[in-house]
Amino acid sequence: MTEKEDLRYIEKIEKTAGRAINRYSLIAGGDRVAVALSGGKDSLVLLETLARRRRRLPVTYELFAVYVFIKNIGYESDINFMREFCASLDVPFHLIEMEADLTIDRSKSKCFVCSWHRRKALFNFAEEMSCNKLALGHHLDDAIETLIMNMMFNGITSSLPPSLSMFSGRLHVIRPLILLEKKEIDKYAEIRVFPSEVKRCPYGEDTTRIKAREMIEQMTSGSSTIKKVYSAVCRIFTKSICRLNKQGAATPCLFRQPLAPVAKNQSGRLYPHPS
Repeated sequence: MTEKEDLRYIEKIEKTAGRAINRYSLIAGGDRVAVALSGGKDSLVLLETLARRRRRLPVTYELFAVYVFIKNIGYESDINFMREFCASLDVPFHLIEMEADLTIDRSKSKCFVCSWHRRKALFNFAEEMSCNKLALGHHLDDAIETLIMNMMFNGITSSLPPSLSMFSGRLHVIRPLILLEKKEIDKYAEIRVFPSEVKRCPYGEDTTRIKAREMIEQMTSGSSTIKKVYSAVCRIFTKSICRLNKQGAATPCLFRQPLAPVAKNQSGRLYPHPS
């Protein structure tokens, strides 16, 4: 690709993220947004997209990049790169170093426990910095993998919402990349030559997520069908499903609508499918 084509592709990704931000009311003027960096390309794409969007739109919001480093896990990220990258975007960089007790709940995977510690640190940071938004780098593939994992291994229909209100509305967890596929983010990162993690987390790939990913690949064969899988969460034909009563027996679903989307954004409007 030529330099002009690269720029056009980056602008395309920004527009898709912008569509998610507008569609789901993710960021408004005056917001203080903490952006969680993981050391991977997804969060770097997220931060750059939000920073570039802030420069060209007449909407004022503040960005704070935060990286939580769990010292006793065994992974490494290029912290110096992240610090310099944030400076180039005029975004303050915050480093939180801590250790995680991976034995706190032996019934949970080490990946789950580590993520719990990281998320708790992010929530504390957002509170300390008076941030009302916490932006995470999850994309469409992550949402679909989570959907399949919950359906197959937990017996529930649940995924990653574009926006989630927490702590009585004091904080909203937002996912501006939710309409983007992984392959689109990978291409953006390749164009920008973003580095990978120096040393990958030894617990980063739990077996259930790998199984869900393989299942999705078999169903979609890498086609655009992946977007239809996620849109199904918002388009449920309730006449053809049942519910469980207190005894665990299946009974007809109580919903009467033939088509009942199940999620709403902050304004109360139903989430449309990710087309």
